[in-house]
Amino acid sequence: MQTPSLSPLPARAGVTATRLRLPSLRPAAAALAAALLLGACASTPLPPWPSTPGTVTAQRPSAPAPAPAPAARVQRGSVVPAPLGQERPVAVASPLPPPTALVAQDEGPIAAPPYNAAVAARFPDPAISYDTPGLGRDRRAFTTNAELGQWLRSLAEAVPSGGTRTQLVNAGTSQRGEPILGLVATRAASTDPVALSKSGRPTVLLIGQQHGDEPAGSEALLVIARELAQGLLEPLLDRVNVVVVPRANPDGATAGTRVTANGVDMNRDHLLLGTPEARALAKLVNDYQPILVVDAHEYTAVGRYLQKFNAIQRYDALLQYATTANYPEFLTKASMEWYHQPMVAALKAQGLTSDWYYTTSTNLQDKLISMGGTQPDTGRNVNGLKNTVSLLIETRGVGLGRMHIQRRVHTQVTAITSALRSTAERAANLEQVRSFVVRDVSAMACRDQVVVEAEATRTQRELDFLDPETGADRSVKVDWNSSLTLRPVKVRPRPCGYWLSASSAGAVERLKLLGVQVLRIAEQGSLLADIYRETSRETADRQDVIGNIAGGSGIVRVQVTPMRSAIDAPPGSYYVPLNQPRAHLAVAALEPDTQNSYFANRLITELDHTARIMSTPSLVFEETD
Repeated sequence: MQTPSLSPLPARAGVTATRLRLPSLRPAAAALAAALLLGACASTPLPPWPSTPGTVTAQRPSAPAPAPAPAARVQRGSVVPAPLGQERPVAVASPLPPPTALVAQDEGPIAAPPYNAAVAARFPDPAISYDTPGLGRDRRAFTTNAELGQWLRSLAEAVPSGGTRTQLVNAGTSQRGEPILGLVATRAASTDPVALSKSGRPTVLLIGQQHGDEPAGSEALLVIARELAQGLLEPLLDRVNVVVVPRANPDGATAGTRVTANGVDMNRDHLLLGTPEARALAKLVNDYQPILVVDAHEYTAVGRYLQKFNAIQRYDALLQYATTANYPEFLTKASMEWYHQPMVAALKAQGLTSDWYYTTSTNLQDKLISMGGTQPDTGRNVNGLKNTVSLLIETRGVGLGRMHIQRRVHTQVTAITSALRSTAERAANLEQVRSFVVRDVSAMACRDQVVVEAEATRTQRELDFLDPETGADRSVKVDWNSSLTLRPVKVRPRPCGYWLSASSAGAVERLKLLGVQVLRIAEQGSLLADIYRETSRETADRQDVIGNIAGGSGIVRVQVTPMRSAIDAPPGSYYVPLNQPRAHLAVAALEPDTQNSYFANRLITELDHTARIMSTPSLVFEETD
């Protein structure tokens, strides 16, 4: 098993991130102010890594030897509670009394178990029982959308105690008109995003059931919401704010399908934002600015693993953090040391097994095992490029129906609770790291290189499965694509920003939904740019490590060579500066020769509608927000 390779950051001066809204200035003054702000240089100091025993402090090679890292700051507040998975005489959460009778969806005949009793015996129920509407003893359907809404409303309407405030949030509407609901839990002065930002506590966003056929995350987050609002996790709110979205894909949950109502895999839609479900989650991230995003999923336990390896998946949880090009290495280090390692220990303490997340393609002749993808399209990777710690938690569940559902929920609850506790314990350190990362990403504009595309590193490892006949462990040597160490495929000089034509309003709208600042040009200007010269083109499908991406057909795969040129920037066209914290999302969207780019996916229709700006521009901008 590999660990992340963290090379020292290069020394550099940088461009300070500045919002350029200049409606009150005269045109000439506005142009001068814009040029000065975009060109301003300031060094970005590297903070000492808040070390734990046995860790190494990363530092720039040109920096003087740092002073010893300070001890982690202890924050005031209640003692962080122990994990929820302690045996107790009562269930963690009891069903809420419905005001009116609810009709549960019927899942039809109970499916035959996908494996024998010897395998099933490897996954006994936990000592604790969880209660939600969908976990009732005689239920054949999981929590319905109506029941989920009722559960969250009951928590939001409860009389507050101990300073805890809760609020129901409607993040958006699914394609079939279902609300995408969340619950805010906080001890800030108010539950609105501004109050949470001013509270001095970091915010955590918990997301479940992006894939409708993966119910354990949703059921677990109903438990988490209850325990935060009025239970064992409530003391954590002394140190963190939490937003819980148990079900991001209500239509898929109703239909029992992975995809949204229009057949799109929404967890490959977080850069393109073509679905209202993905846009709803993007809005939540923009509004609440979480420092941690947790994405709860389930994975296939039998299926193609039995067909390819004559084996069955054995791990209770598969875990991964953001692994994509240009993800800040300090966030990688925080993800590994402050989250992944404690989460593995918490699961082990509950008798639950875990490994890195991995999957395999639907091609039965392809026996390559791959970790979660490196493309900037999943929630895990896109939220990482928004400068968060972004974690994926997958429990064994797809294809199991209701088998082992208590154990699956227990695994999710244990892992999510560990992530909440890590945030509470490291709140001050996390804010320090994010503050550095925001400045450092902004300071990179116009300097050095940027990775346009990267891929996983091919290696081999021993992977434990279960024998389908005996249920015993069986080790298999597999070809393994490691996303923990990325190999750059395309690297280019980092531009100062990107120019977009006036006809690119659709792309501009998506960039703004991502939280990327876009400036509208008010007066004619001239720019030194790299334009894209096309060398080849084909039509293809978007791919991930499993195969074709649902809803990702007919993209334009183009190869280009950047060519230096002077271009005119007419009024009404756009400029996307890279001296901003989410600059790497702009790179992912606007370099045309990747499968997730806005050009490949036809949001930008012509190559000459965009260009890489290679020197600090002197332009006049309009107010656009």
